[in-house]
Amino acid sequence: MNQVDVFNQVLTILTERQARTRVPEILEELVGASATVLAFRGQAHPPDLVIKVGTFTFVVEVKRSGDVAAVWRAAQTVRKHAAHVAPESIPLVAVPYMGERGRALCEETGIGWLDFSGNAHLIAPGLRVHVDGRENQFKKRGRPANVFAAMSSRLTRRLLLEAGQFISQRDLANSTGVDEGLTSRVIRKLEEDGLLARNAQGKVRPRDPGVLLDAWRETYEFEKHSILRGYMVARSGAELVRHLASSLTERKVRYAMTGLGAAWLATRFASFLTASLYLQEHPGEDLIEDLEFQQGERGANVWLIVPADDGVFDGEEDHEAIRCVSPIQVYLDLKGHPERAPEAAEHLRRELMSAPRSRCSGSLLLL
Repeated sequence: MNQVDVFNQVLTILTERQARTRVPEILEELVGASATVLAFRGQAHPPDLVIKVGTFTFVVEVKRSGDVAAVWRAAQTVRKHAAHVAPESIPLVAVPYMGERGRALCEETGIGWLDFSGNAHLIAPGLRVHVDGRENQFKKRGRPANVFAAMSSRLTRRLLLEAGQFISQRDLANSTGVDEGLTSRVIRKLEEDGLLARNAQGKVRPRDPGVLLDAWRETYEFEKHSILRGYMVARSGAELVRHLASSLTERKVRYAMTGLGAAWLATRFASFLTASLYLQEHPGEDLIEDLEFQQGERGANVWLIVPADDGVFDGEEDHEAIRCVSPIQVYLDLKGHPERAPEAAEHLRRELMSAPRSRCSGSLLLL
């Protein structure tokens, strides 16, 4: 067993011990009343903890990770447990550290949460507690296996693009160019995480496309791509996008817009300055010169991106005769963009990705 495995095993044991001692202690501090752990044997698989704190009864599900998949599973489970314990009981998820999207998932579904790093969000009749800003005290050492790595993520992208139908693992492998062995391993892990549903024929689809996308975005690193930043003269971001598209099409260079420009083309959300686009190959000196592209970080308004994997082009579509990556890829990439990128990402998700597929070939039902 290597050091990473040993550390993760210790973290598991530590979390289990804290679940029996720290959760009641934390709830006592937050609520300001004494806590009592209750025995509950009304189900074949009872909740991890049932805790009476003052007049409040908390039904607690503990997970060793605060990632999106784990929190989503815990939220679903604890809601069912709470319904069996008592109508007025408060469902609660406890993890070592609750990430940003995990917090949002809990709050959107009315599930309370706390973490062993000192953060919490508890809302119920007669109770309102919110503690934020405490740093993660349980950072894992080493780099865990990532089902959303460059090649593996082709599978998730295709599953999201075809979110409304079941698809076989063989068809997934064939349509994405991922070998069947890797496809099987990735699908098995996504299924173990509760992110996929399987039908009687053994085909799979996202159990909840929005949660699968959140799980991917949580680990997505835009800077893994090769990014050449520079400056081009233009009166606006929109003019810049159109000029780049026209110039690259004329030169028969494969490209696809992403980021703020692609989001604007799809939804007309907010003006922007930075145009970013994928190129299938590194731009040569001739292309750089033809575009009058001046390389440099300072004042950069153009990002020429060579992707870590060509899967980014899967699901590409045209907007006003300008090639763009799929809304899924745009949403992911906005995580690494400046200006009003966070707002643009949420707007894209609401206005486009929740629309019927007939409105946009790359859209999917997320909300």
